[in-house]
Formats: sequence, structure tokens, C-alpha cells
Amino acid sequence: MSSLVFPAALLLLLAAPAAAPAGPPGGIAWQQVTIHERIVVRVPRMPIPPGRQPIADVQPLRWVEKDAPKCVAVDTLAAATITEPDSVDLVVRGGSRLRAKLGDDCPALDFYSGFYLKRTSDGRLCARRDSIRSRSGDNCPIVALKHLVPAR
Repeated sequence: MSSLVFPAALLLLLAAPAAAPAGPPGGIAWQQVTIHERIVVRVPRMPIPPGRQPIADVQPLRWVEKDAPKCVAVDTLAAATITEPDSVDLVVRGGSRLRAKLGDDCPALDFYSGFYLKRTSDGRLCARRDSIRSRSGDNCPIVALKHLVPAR
């Protein structure tokens, strides 16, 4: 039985190159590759530095909302924090803050560990156009953006 296996395997090896399809005449082959790109921006939650844990006796800083432009460049966003049940505060590079007011039925607690933004062609995050996505997959529209200034 083993004497038949060797000649059969040899015969298959010899026949394999003949069975391979020949290339196109002239040796040029055309192929097409389509690449779909999806860019997602992750905005992390702003961490509390070690040794700077909030003290129960200290009043938290209160913020006052002021009018803000409808859009902000995504590249300027550094971190996020939650201070209100219906909004997410965005920390902008340079130290200023914006508040993204969320649509109905979107509790801000869903964004406790940061959130994702789908990058748009203009590279901006706009109220009444864009939405933020929690790490668990919830999607909430941004209703308005407000500048935050410390209350006096």
C-alpha cells in the first residue's frame, strides 16, 4: 500500500504547475482594492491628581454658563468631566471649559469614563449636528454648547 502512495504524490506534484492558470497575455494584471476608513476620537475623563482628593468641607467650584459658538475644534479638546446630570463639561487646551448640553433621555453618568466622537470632515464638534457616544455604546445628541466661567 505504501508503494502506491509515493508515486501518486509525485504525480500530483508534477501535475500541479500544469493545472495552475496562466497569467494574462503580456504579464499585466489589474486589481482593485477599496479601503474604508473610520476615525473615532476618544475624549478621556479628567483624572483627579493623587493627593488632591476632594475634601468634604470644601465647597466645589461653581460654574456659570455663558453663550458660546455653535462649534469647537475637536483637536482642542483635552478631557471631560461630569458636573451636571444632563451635560458633560469639556476641558479645552489652554484651560477654558465648555458644557455640552445633552438631549433628552441622555444621562451624563453614562459618560463617567470618557466618550467617543466620530470625526467629521471639518474637524469640529457642533451643537445640533453631532453626538457623543459612551463607551457602552449609547449615543446622545449635543443640543447646545456653553462657555463656563467660575461664579463670583
